[in-house]
Amino acid sequence: MSQQLILRKTDVTAVSLLFNALSNESRVGILNLLRNGPKYVVVISEALNIEQTMASHHLKCLAFCGLLTSERLGKTIEYTLNRETVEPILRLADKHISKYAINLRTCKTLVR
Repeated sequence: MSQQLILRKTDVTAVSLLFNALSNESRVGILNLLRNGPKYVVVISEALNIEQTMASHHLKCLAFCGLLTSERLGKTIEYTLNRETVEPILRLADKHISKYAINLRTCKTLVR
């Protein structure tokens, strides 16, 4: 029999905030790009076709939430995916999407 995990109220809030951080298409796009290795903001902004300031804003949020790390290299900052915790989340999301993508795309409740 599998053991059920019951979250405390503060944990439910934290999980909700984690999913809120993942609820932005640009932020998920950034995480997906970083699956292929570290990147600089200019590469990320060009790949996602977003302003560099917006990419920087999202990167700061993702780093603060622990979803990625940053390292200053001279005048630039290199961003790296937190592979320990985020890669498994993204793999599970891939698996879930393979089964439920049509439901998610047609859901009338989710905001786009």
